[in-house]
Amino acid sequence: MIKINFQGKTVIVTGSTRGIGYAIAQRFAQLGANVMLSGTSDKVYEVRDEFRGNGFSAEGFAGDLSDPEAAQGIVEKTVQTFGSVDVLVNNAGITRDKLLIRMEEEDWDKVIETNLKSAFLCTKAAVRIMMKKRSGSIINISSIVGLMGNTGQANYAASKAGLVGFTKSVAREFGARGITCNAIAPGFIETQMTDSLSAEIRENYLKSIPLGRFGTASEVAELAVFLASDRAQYITGQVINIDGGLYM
Repeated sequence: MIKINFQGKTVIVTGSTRGIGYAIAQRFAQLGANVMLSGTSDKVYEVRDEFRGNGFSAEGFAGDLSDPEAAQGIVEKTVQTFGSVDVLVNNAGITRDKLLIRMEEEDWDKVIETNLKSAFLCTKAAVRIMMKKRSGSIINISSIVGLMGNTGQANYAASKAGLVGFTKSVAREFGARGITCNAIAPGFIETQMTDSLSAEIRENYLKSIPLGRFGTASEVAELAVFLASDRAQYITGQVINIDGGLYM
């Protein structure tokens, strides 16, 4: 059995100051990776200092990754700091939930830019480094909402469905260069989002999950590190649901 170890490897995790992104970054760091954290505010440097305080190798980048200069900038800073890029986790995402008839153009554009365009720009920048090495792993954090839709989330669903098509296209384009690309589609995960739900709404959601519980960010993180590891070298172009059986 190949032991999962990322000593000497460098990982970029976008949107990694909280929730799923934080858990993914933390798990890679625990397994020895150099981790580039990202966020849109200076909070990213607080998380970086926390990681370093725990003995992890980490740096931070603050910026809007839907901007081409910022997306290129995080990759350049990663290479300057750690020497290369081995894994890219496109996790940055937002919601602006509204019924379609009430959704403003800005609500649509901002969600698409943050959730989908940033993945395109970061992948385009990182893959140039990976191609030279003829190895690398790209993991896109989609959502079961992108597979099944959800009332009031037309923009979010479209962005996450877009990541699915993007994942498959990247996998086909770069497979011959030794680069894998997969997507993870989480269901209801215990984060700040689920913490804010009322007890009644939580109970209704739980009734639709065969395993009868919400998932944890650490469970998503374990799947991410597996997909980026040598154990998953023959897996590419796949969308893996982690949702307790909610969507089958």
